[in-house]
Amino acid sequence: MLAALSGGPDSVALFHLLHASSGPLGFSLHAAHLDHSLRPESAEDARFVARLCASLDIPLVVEQCDVSAVARRQRQGLEEAGREQRREFLLRTARRHGCTVIALGHHRGDQAETLLHRLVRGSGLSGLAAMRPQNGPFIRPLLTFSRRQIIDFLVEQKIDFLEDASNQNRCFTRNRIRLDLLPLLREFNPRVEERLANLSRRIALEEDFWDQEVDKVLTDLRQGTNPRQPVDPAGKSGPEAWLDRARLLALHPALRARVLRRALGDLRGQLAGLSAVHLEAVEELVRSGPPQGELHLPGAWVARRYDGLWLRTSPPQVAEFGEFIVDGPGEWPLPDGRRLRFSLSVHPLEEGPGAVEFAADKVPFPLSVRPFRPGDRFRPRGGAGSGKIKKFFIDRKVDHEIRKTIPLVVAGEILWVVGMCRCAGLETGPASELVLRIEILPAF
Repeated sequence: MLAALSGGPDSVALFHLLHASSGPLGFSLHAAHLDHSLRPESAEDARFVARLCASLDIPLVVEQCDVSAVARRQRQGLEEAGREQRREFLLRTARRHGCTVIALGHHRGDQAETLLHRLVRGSGLSGLAAMRPQNGPFIRPLLTFSRRQIIDFLVEQKIDFLEDASNQNRCFTRNRIRLDLLPLLREFNPRVEERLANLSRRIALEEDFWDQEVDKVLTDLRQGTNPRQPVDPAGKSGPEAWLDRARLLALHPALRARVLRRALGDLRGQLAGLSAVHLEAVEELVRSGPPQGELHLPGAWVARRYDGLWLRTSPPQVAEFGEFIVDGPGEWPLPDGRRLRFSLSVHPLEEGPGAVEFAADKVPFPLSVRPFRPGDRFRPRGGAGSGKIKKFFIDRKVDHEIRKTIPLVVAGEILWVVGMCRCAGLETGPASELVLRIEILPAF
């Protein structure tokens, strides 16, 4: 087990309790201390922790991190940067020393502060569950104890500890909550910390139930990748999910919001950096957004593509291509690995989704093959005259990404929207007439 040891009363009390329990419970104890370099006396804190561990013969890992520099570089607040650096340090140290559990000294007052902090930031219910007694490798054995109980224990046992002067600095939001807001709330209810901690615990219990429901629904909703997704030519599609929009809309709004939140968290590996505003934007996109709308979120790209919701860590890279000239029969490769074959014969063959035929004397070489351009018009076979290709795509619910990959065969006019529809006219005549056959062949 790895104990996070800052030298403050909470971590020191936990450290002594773990040390006393390690023998009877049969686990080995290590300690870890991260110097945030935020105070001149932080080096003395590290020395205090080193003396404490040496007195009990407990292995200690100490590292130093310039949290101020990290916060500036990553454009974070000091509290957020410090929390992330501490978490990364503890996880890395636990892996290095084979510790499967990391013990943190948070107490009931910390729980109340966390709930209030998240409440004033506009957190949803999931955030108000605050800190869990166990979350992955992290455990918080003191979460039900007050700070007063912890101090009394240390005084009774004559155990020394440090007081962090920065805990009185009102520049930090959590300190203002502890020093100003909680004392004010105690005027309304002297046991407000206990009540807030109990509320957080009840919310956490309900969140556990919701998590089970979300697991079931999300497993049912997921369809793997976008079923219409074009091939990524670089082979680097990255993490993604494709959710059925109709089934999302059939969910109760409370469950749908949680499903979307979980899907984004699974995609990104975490929810940090996503706010309620981002989640509300995704909800709006699902409910009433444009048929082909998209959102660029921190660490995620979310797009509605008609009947589905496409979630990726970044926008897809599709196999776009430039215009090329076909000057005679032969095969021409496309960026996605498919090939276009042009051939001449004296007898027409059967047309189909992958092949079309024209009277060769009406469609002479050279031809061009190019992607869709804004303003393109087309005379589809069976249609009522000419119309815009864009409307043709919209009517057939062709995704934006797919549109960029569909070749158009052109000879004065668009002859074939490859794989979808040929133009009207230019038909083959008698069997003796020369036939131009164009086929789309699969990738090797």
